[in-house]
Order: sequence, then structure tokens, then C-alpha cells
Amino acid sequence: MTILNETTMRRLAKPMLFAAALIWGSSFFIMKGAVDMIPTFFLLAIRFTGGAVLLALICWKKWKEFTPDYLWRGAVIGGFLFTAYSVQTFGIMWTTPSNNAFLTAVYCVLVPFLYWLVAKRRPDRWNILAAVLCVTGVGLVSLNGGFRITAGDALTLVGALFYASHIVAVAKVSPGKDIYLLTVFQFAFAALFAWIGGFLFQELPSAAILSPDLVLQMVYLTAVCTTVALLFQNVGQVWSDPSSAAIILSLESVFGVLFSVICYGDPVTPRLLAGFALIFVAVVCSETKLSFLRKRERAGEEEPIP
Repeated sequence: MTILNETTMRRLAKPMLFAAALIWGSSFFIMKGAVDMIPTFFLLAIRFTGGAVLLALICWKKWKEFTPDYLWRGAVIGGFLFTAYSVQTFGIMWTTPSNNAFLTAVYCVLVPFLYWLVAKRRPDRWNILAAVLCVTGVGLVSLNGGFRITAGDALTLVGALFYASHIVAVAKVSPGKDIYLLTVFQFAFAALFAWIGGFLFQELPSAAILSPDLVLQMVYLTAVCTTVALLFQNVGQVWSDPSSAAIILSLESVFGVLFSVICYGDPVTPRLLAGFALIFVAVVCSETKLSFLRKRERAGEEEPIP
């Protein structure tokens, strides 16, 4: 990547972000199949161990920048990442992949409010509007006919809260540090916590469960969804404006539903589609503040009358 010039990187930035959203969207129904075979903690342990090793090899030149404080910083954000993935993965066991995909996207709306608690930066009116839209959408997606939320949907929402906490934690501990090297330690500590949780609370899966399909799923989750998508996101955001990057990355939840409907047979109802639409609009509103619409209005006002 370093040998490409600035013009080429700017041209590749949006395709990279689009690819990251597409990859993460595809991971929801794959996770649903893998978690049926491998206990949650061991599934995450394998995924993060492989991700740490691959990223460490890819970023081997950056190891000269290592200082001891990378350890505690990696442990903090790795702990949040492990908790978020764990709760989300447990949640997908009792809900559909499409619900899991869209409810996880709620974290984009929660971040400004959590950051308010940490950095004392108050959310603006767009964040509040996004929160109202998001809560309404969550209700449409999650509440069944008896107005009860399922265990899987509830766990997914808790997972979204931890994803938001993870983003705020990264913002607090990453300044002045190489993000790629820090991510290596993040993955390493997330893997360590997952191995500990697996050996303490779950039974080690037997080698008899291994099949070509399962191995292929784990390789895809580890190499593509964890390592490649993260690099695409980081590089793409460096060479893109934040508003367009946020819109593209928020398509992850849309792709999650599409893959789940096509490959997993998730049911689609008008109420579900309405809820998904509201959550998606909430994410776009929170991340972009609808600046692209305001720019269009201003451009129309400034256009000279013939």
C-alpha cells in the first residue's frame, strides 16, 4: 500500500470501504453457522488469534515502534472488543442473522452519547433525532406480537452498547500510537480473554466436528472478516472524507440482511423492513448529520437564475 501514490489511494479508498462493509455484512450468516458447531468463546479465540498473527506479519515493519504501554492499551480495547463480540455472538444463537446485523448497527447511534459521558461533549440535535429513530426501529425489529423482546435481540443490543464503548475506548487510548500495531495487541488480548473464557466455561470442541465447510468458514472469518476488512476500513478512512466513509460503512447492516435473506432464508415482513429502514436512517443521520442534503440545498440556492 505504501508504494501507491496519493491519487491512486484516493481512488481506491471508497471501494475499500465498500468492500469492508460487504465483508462484514457477509459475516453474520457465516457466524450463525459456525456458532452452531463451535462454542462461542473458542470460536472467538480462534478468530482473534489468527487475526493477531496475520496482522502482526503484515505490519512487521512497525514493530520497531513498540513501547511497553502498547500492552495495557491493547488490553483495554481488547477487553471491550472481546466482550462486544462475545455478547453479539451469544445473541445470534437466539435471533436471526438479519436482526443481529441491524441491531448491532445501533452502536453508531450510541457512540456520541457515551463520548458525552467520557469527554463532556454534548450530542447535537442530529444525534438526538437519530436516537429517537433508532429506538423506534429497534422496537419494530425486536418486539414480537406480545410486545416482548427476544433474548437474542436483547443480547445483540447489549453487544451494540459494548461496540460503542469499544469505539470510545479506542479514541481515548490510541492517540500518538500506531493504529496497526495497537490493533495487533487488541486482537491478541481479545484472543487471550476468549481462550480463558472457553477453558473456564465451555467444553473444548472435538476435532471430530471439523469439516471442509467449517474450516472454510473459520478461514474466512479470521483472514477476511477480521484482518482484511479492518485494513480496508483503516486505509479507506484515511483517504476519504468522514461523511462518505460513514455512509458506506453503515451499509454493513444492509448487506447483513441481504446475505441472511438470500443464504440463510430469513423471513422478510413489512414491519421488519420498516424497522430496518428506520435504524439505517438513524445511523446515517447520526454519522453524517444529513450534511449531503444540506449541501445540495445550498447548491440549489446559489445556482444563478437563467
